[in-house]
Amino acid sequence: MRLSLTILCGVFCASIPAFGDGPADRKPTDPQAVTSAPQAGASSLPVEALLTSTHVSGFAHSHDGRKLAYISDATGRPNLWIMNTDGTGAQQLIQSNDRQSSVARFTHDDTQVVYSQDRGGNEYYDIYVVPVSGGEPRNLTNTADVSETVREFSPDGKLLAIGVKQKTLPSVNLGLMEWPGGAIRLLTHETDPKATWSENAWSPDGKVLYATRSVGIDDSDIFRVDVATGKAEKLLEHTGKQLVSVSAVTPDGRTLLIASNEKGGYDNVALLDVDSKKLRWLTDTQWSAGSAAFTPDGGGAVYVLNADGRSSTRFVDLKTMRESDRGIPPGMNRPVGAPTPFLPDGSMLLSHEDSSHPGEYYRLARDNSLTQITHNANAELQHAVLPNSQLVAYKSFDGKLISAFVWVPFNLKRDGTAAAVVMPHGGPTGQTADFFSGRAELLASRGMVVIAPNVRGSTGFGMEFQNANIKDLGGGNLKDEIAGVEFLKATGFIDAKRVGIWGGSYGGFMTLMAIGKTPDVWSAAVDEFGILNWLSMLEHEDPSLQEYEKSLLGDPVKDRAVYEASSPLKYIRNEKAPLLVLQGENDIRVPKEEAQQVVDILKGEGRTVDAVFFPEEGHGFVKREHQREELTRALAWLQKYLQGVQADAGPSGSVR
Repeated sequence: MRLSLTILCGVFCASIPAFGDGPADRKPTDPQAVTSAPQAGASSLPVEALLTSTHVSGFAHSHDGRKLAYISDATGRPNLWIMNTDGTGAQQLIQSNDRQSSVARFTHDDTQVVYSQDRGGNEYYDIYVVPVSGGEPRNLTNTADVSETVREFSPDGKLLAIGVKQKTLPSVNLGLMEWPGGAIRLLTHETDPKATWSENAWSPDGKVLYATRSVGIDDSDIFRVDVATGKAEKLLEHTGKQLVSVSAVTPDGRTLLIASNEKGGYDNVALLDVDSKKLRWLTDTQWSAGSAAFTPDGGGAVYVLNADGRSSTRFVDLKTMRESDRGIPPGMNRPVGAPTPFLPDGSMLLSHEDSSHPGEYYRLARDNSLTQITHNANAELQHAVLPNSQLVAYKSFDGKLISAFVWVPFNLKRDGTAAAVVMPHGGPTGQTADFFSGRAELLASRGMVVIAPNVRGSTGFGMEFQNANIKDLGGGNLKDEIAGVEFLKATGFIDAKRVGIWGGSYGGFMTLMAIGKTPDVWSAAVDEFGILNWLSMLEHEDPSLQEYEKSLLGDPVKDRAVYEASSPLKYIRNEKAPLLVLQGENDIRVPKEEAQQVVDILKGEGRTVDAVFFPEEGHGFVKREHQREELTRALAWLQKYLQGVQADAGPSGSVR
């Protein structure tokens, strides 16, 4: 389907406000400016409309530009598929209960696809290869105690850069796999437990890998690594902590496209001359600008601007420094595809979505026409009319301005009777962006107002804001969530006695912290794989995540009081809200012991609590039958305790 830009905007565009140069330009939103749109015949969005719509990710194109490899859950499992670059000829390459990672690559001759696959959601990956024509895949590594992940082939296709992580060690190192032989040698040998390596780009001659070495969550450097010797040369020096990374190298190998937060802790994009080490800045913003790719001739660069959770793709002519969006309609626009988003004919792969329409993928031609290459949403979701998100800002307890997205049901009266649900995001170094949120739409279409705040600790607002919750998890950021509830009260839509909270991972931690620390605010809660006790987490989680936890809370011995004060365990017995707990059995990020502790404690206290432990699932549920039960149970729980509605809770899982 070829769509004009005007038609595409008519289908997808939500109201996009004008942005200033950064977070400081925001102003508090008048709560009365939050509105409920009229809509005749509005109805509840069925869970099945989400589940039977296809979700795809991880596009990689063949060297001849004819094929795309990608991950699709069309059959209820996130498996590897292949299709033509015009969207036709979709074919499932792998049929497995185990998930393939979203990074796959074509071999140099385009006859095979190399990918990574874990076991039962445990996130320890092996590297596999499968013929493009189909057939039995081969496990090339088969190492239960080592996780190997696909990165990028060298220009001649004789070496594959991979990530290598020992199960008992925290760091990820760079490795090289000989192709097609399969022998592996490590290129880096990291000794700092806080450090990890990631491959970013090959030099055009294949002699050098450009890589990022990250230390903790707020410091990184870029290196030129000699493929033959492993010698690593740091390309930029900086004082203090900075985040810098590489995304691409020009065809002549002389210039790198990088992202750096050197400018006051705000992410910006620059060109780095490899020989002189001089920088040429392409952006100067206090929003978050991330580098993406060079155009095939090296004369232009592409980056993504994330302004308050809404992103746009920008194109820069490197000779004139003129910038444009090439007429791409507003929405969540991102270049996609590997090893570059550009195909041999000069067209670019692009994803596009907004808060009320799920993502689809397009080809942007040289003449700026857009051709849709996926049709993921099923007929019901394609024709559903759903409320758009509304971007708001409000002051928290200390005057700090917090951004949030709000979904208001259609035809809602401003009479203070509606239920509301707070949806804290994961991380904590994460952000709620204005992507399609099936969960928010499920709730809003059932009459509940939803708010998803980007509280202190979120990315996208500068490093000072991101670090504002260090050693204060569940402190100031919980107060930011509460301030969001106060904002909703001021809109006049919601009943303060019918407020719930639903979050996963760090959002699950925030859920547990909220109902324990501020029990009178909440009337229902859903916790998905949330942390109860940071100290017990240290005993059971993966070593790399142990280091991440320490970067947030400090030394577990010296800062034990911080760990205890930041753990919901200290407060959970104050809980009053009925709690539903959902957990994967094989989660290495938030092990199931955390969920089991919550259930045991609250059952011992005689509280209203229910739990489902999903077998063969990790951090997040990927099997369709488990997703169905997850969403159906969560909706039924919130409807029952916030709206007094008895809904079908779905099938019975492993309930404890």
